[in-house]
Amino acid sequence: MKSSFFLMLIYFVSVSCSSLRTKAIVTSVEAAPLKPRLVVLTDISTWEPDDHESLIRLLVHADMFEIEGIVITTGWSMDNVNEVKQFKDIATGVIEAYGRDLPNLAKRSNQNGFAHDKERQQIGYWPSADYLKERTMFGSLYMGMDKVGPENISDGSNLIVQLASEDDDRPIWVCFWGGGNTLAQAIWQVEQDQGESGLKVFLNKIRAYAITDQDRPQKSSFETSSHAWMRREFADDLLFIWDDCAWKYQNGTGKNKWADYEEHIQNHGSLGSQYPKYVWGVEGDTPSFLHIMPNGLNDPDQPTQVSWGGYSQWGKGEDDNGYSYVNFTGDESEICRRYGDHFYAATFNNFAARMDWVQNGVGNRNPIVVIDGDGRLGSITIKPQVGSSVELDASASYDPDGDSLSYHWWVQPEAGTFTGKINILNSNAKNAILQVPPDAGGESFHIICEVTDSGMHNLSSYRRVICEPKK
Repeated sequence: MKSSFFLMLIYFVSVSCSSLRTKAIVTSVEAAPLKPRLVVLTDISTWEPDDHESLIRLLVHADMFEIEGIVITTGWSMDNVNEVKQFKDIATGVIEAYGRDLPNLAKRSNQNGFAHDKERQQIGYWPSADYLKERTMFGSLYMGMDKVGPENISDGSNLIVQLASEDDDRPIWVCFWGGGNTLAQAIWQVEQDQGESGLKVFLNKIRAYAITDQDRPQKSSFETSSHAWMRREFADDLLFIWDDCAWKYQNGTGKNKWADYEEHIQNHGSLGSQYPKYVWGVEGDTPSFLHIMPNGLNDPDQPTQVSWGGYSQWGKGEDDNGYSYVNFTGDESEICRRYGDHFYAATFNNFAARMDWVQNGVGNRNPIVVIDGDGRLGSITIKPQVGSSVELDASASYDPDGDSLSYHWWVQPEAGTFTGKINILNSNAKNAILQVPPDAGGESFHIICEVTDSGMHNLSSYRRVICEPKK
């Protein structure tokens, strides 16, 4: 079932060019109408409620993700799932609250019924609570690389193996809210059962986003963690993001702005009535799924394209052991924090507006960004001549609620190869003029079109334009 929110008119426009000022000619990356696939590994507990908070935010965005698994795992707060098996009840309790709020949430997409639970889900489809309960299970029971092996097989590790074997081209994002031992166990199982060639196919299907390294007791040595093994042994085939910036930013900023959560999140519907007050910080695990949010801002497979879930660069992490995408220190950490400042209000507003739907069955919806007649979610690539001026036209963008729109065009310099100055005229208008630098031939740079509505909880949507000038 397609959401009416995401059903948009798609235009294909070809426009002639002049030598001095041209309308952009675009070639678009086809945006899949299907949701990104997601498996969560969570050490949810009573004493560390940020996982509980993040699960509530995830479920009010359940129309944006195909949630394939909610897997109870070990983490900093527990090294043995057997000790805390009762905490599965927290996850199922959130799902039951979601089920009670679902009639209101489904109004956002004009959805009736759950006929597509067993199918590949399109953006805008709300799965049933029963669907989510069926996919809530225990992962591997023990922490650390030394526990990976025949005694650590679990429903969670079997699930990841099974999902990767399905005839589905979409990658599977495994988000570590706790330790990633269950994914390490799945890798071990595939290696044992399918050999080197099967393992390569499996790894190419998986993406990992780790909220720090929790496959070890907190502040202990990294040597025992299975994360180091995954990054060291499979760096060529497994896309692995090791985040140590975005989660700290979210944790601390949410704590400092807690009054907003009290006003706009808590006690909104059944889900809001469950939303717990922080202990250490607020929703530290949320950046893991914000990174793959299909909002037009980024390609999740390119972590240098900034996302709502942060920014990272290829390199070695804190343990200096194996390569992945990291942001622990240096420029990449500074860049990540700067974008955290830029996007925090947008991510919170997205949450708050959806909690309005939870409570009232009505609320604000995100604008649709249409650039040069193309209203799809994927990035747009243009190949203008160096030294030319290019008009970028977002005038066909619209808001499903009829709200007025504001526009902001800006450059994300870290994503491209060109390091010189880039001028955008009319950067706060629906039609902007890009002045292509004369020395940018053979290089690339990325422009973001950010469109924000005037509705209650101003909501933003995005479109990325990748410019590859020709000499």
